Amino acid sequence: MWNMSELLIAFFISLITALIVTPLVSRLAFKLDVVDRPDGKRKNHNGVKPSMGGLAIFIGTIAGYLYLQPIDPHLNYIIIGACIIILTGMLDDIYNIKPIYKLIGQLSAAFAVIASGLVIEKLTLPFMGTVHLGEFGIIITLLWIVGASNAINFLDGLDGLASGVSTIALSSILVMGLMDYRLIVVYLSIILIGGTLGFLVHNFHPAKIFMGDTGALFLGYSIAIVSMLGLFKNVAFFSFLVPFIVIAIPIFDTTLAIIRRMLNKKGIATADKEHIHYQLMNMGYTHRQTVLIIYGFSLFFGGMAIIFNSATLLTSLVIFGVIILGIQLIAEMAGVTSQNKQPLLQGIRKVIGQNRMNRMK
Repeated sequence: MWNMSELLIAFFISLITALIVTPLVSRLAFKLDVVDRPDGKRKNHNGVKPSMGGLAIFIGTIAGYLYLQPIDPHLNYIIIGACIIILTGMLDDIYNIKPIYKLIGQLSAAFAVIASGLVIEKLTLPFMGTVHLGEFGIIITLLWIVGASNAINFLDGLDGLASGVSTIALSSILVMGLMDYRLIVVYLSIILIGGTLGFLVHNFHPAKIFMGDTGALFLGYSIAIVSMLGLFKNVAFFSFLVPFIVIAIPIFDTTLAIIRRMLNKKGIATADKEHIHYQLMNMGYTHRQTVLIIYGFSLFFGGMAIIFNSATLLTSLVIFGVIILGIQLIAEMAGVTSQNKQPLLQGIRKVIGQNRMNRMK
């Protein structure tokens, strides 16, 4: 059983370390010319900003890890994978490496984890019970780790967006880890949250530093790994959906991006300005409002995942319906659907309009 005071100490060690280290990483980034320059197109931030800030998240997490010193048979390989993913992100931030090389780095990190024996071996499906995946589990594991890493990376387009959404996702996993008494999940989640929040102080709008691929890939990898250590092992109804619900926004945005780019005959890794956050800004929301709106939806999906994690079949079906409505609402708000196909927004506008009329009376 965990010690709450020990967890709090580890959290603050990670947070304070990241908080202190981030300005040092910023100086290093300027020295190495690892910076983001505004281009008037996708990058509209003010002035030159240092990147590679994810290194501070990693260092903060390591500081908390050294204090807690958790024990798990997979940890050595997980750390090797984390070092590979951090190195991959740093190389991309410094040299802007080709997507294929970045993919090789992600796959290498995933194979390091698989070598430890940490694989998604089974899924619990409604009406079917536990389904053992056998060798197919290795493919599912690869797709999950690489997919989650890229999902957070794709979302990293506004100040504080990816770091905030990752914090919310990890907090949801932490709550479920506490509920399920999964010690390793609790330990890793608490230090990752601390490291990310320490960095977020410098990264929230207007950001002083960007996390870059170094941070986005590391956070995506970490969420994937912590989920495998806990969420995929749950045997409740629809439990296989819980990890996907936790990062529903990044997954939804990434899926749309891939479909959009394939339809436009562009490379999957080709950057564009049609992600959910850009669509919200095009609708008139400010930078900060857009980030807070997506935070709100992330909190909603995180809360649904927590309930979903231990729900009965009937409750799971109800929650699943609510989740679909949540996805539909953010799709309408982001302009993914046409204006004549926005039933939820139209309904909300009617309710707000009627309330205003009633107040005027």
